[in-house]
Amino acid sequence: MKCEICSAKLKEIFLNKIVGTYVKDSKGKKHTVCFDCQRKFGSKEKILAAIK
Repeated sequence: MKCEICSAKLKEIFLNKIVGTYVKDSKGKKHTVCFDCQRKFGSKEKILAAIK
């Protein structure tokens, strides 16, 4: 899986769980975001605005 903001590959651990997080938009679609982008943008609204 890749981060939807910076396109960096996310690491996967046991049973294909990602090291990062999912952020849901208003339609309920899940977007994957890495820790670096979480730290960079801070809030959920800024992360959703930055998704390509």
